[in-house]
Amino acid sequence: MTPSQGTTRTVTAFFDDRAAADAAIQRLNSQGVARSSIQLIPGSQKSGTASSGGTQDVGFWESLKDLFLPDEDRHTYAEGLKRGGFLVTVQTSGSNYERVLDILDDEGTIDVDQRATSWRSEGWTGYSGSDYRPRATGTAKSMSSAPAQGREDVIPVTEEELRIGKRDVTGGRVRVRSYVVETPVRESVALRQEHVSVERRPVDRAATAADNAFRERTVEAEERAEEAVVSKEARVKEEVVLKKRADERTETVTDKLRKTKVEVEDDRVGDSTLRNQSKTTG
Repeated sequence: MTPSQGTTRTVTAFFDDRAAADAAIQRLNSQGVARSSIQLIPGSQKSGTASSGGTQDVGFWESLKDLFLPDEDRHTYAEGLKRGGFLVTVQTSGSNYERVLDILDDEGTIDVDQRATSWRSEGWTGYSGSDYRPRATGTAKSMSSAPAQGREDVIPVTEEELRIGKRDVTGGRVRVRSYVVETPVRESVALRQEHVSVERRPVDRAATAADNAFRERTVEAEERAEEAVVSKEARVKEEVVLKKRADERTETVTDKLRKTKVEVEDDRVGDSTLRNQSKTTG
């Protein structure tokens, strides 16, 4: 769908090297895109290595949290940064959206989906739905403790909220370019040409009245010839029409939301109102 003129959109582009990313940023800036609307996220200096997990991976994952990307795309970009790539994000209006895409494409942005396919062939497993989530270490134990005198222990009751947004993804481009080609043409045409010749032949006879002897006169003969004349007429044989239409579709998003439940068990003896306070909150 084509963005409306007043809509602000986020465009993400991935580059293999810093020079290409800097060239894209410089060109965007020269075309009127404010530098404050452009963000560069550099990747690892040790490029070309497969992801092995760890704090560095989590760092790249966290650096993308403000881009409002789906977890799968966020994971793919994080892997690209781990391998030494550079991510450029541009906040742009609907009127500049297509121009920003053209500039980023011209400056060498890579197809992240194709690159992810290549990484998987090298052994990268891709997004599993649980990457970079906090994990407990060591042996799990059930522990209980009593708060010290004068202090309180707090158990936070946490609940996830679902946020659904939209982002533009490219589905490929169609470019129609016209250019002129020349085709040699050979045709045969018959041409007529006239020739005038003068010859003298000896004669020995008596002059007659028909000879009009001793009268001055002039006889002329003109040579003529045909030559080929070439003319060309341009005729339209076909029209190539490039149109763009926008369709709308409804997609159902499914996920799981987590929340914390707290069970309170009170086994104190005494007042019945205290003994019956066992309940579940959350």
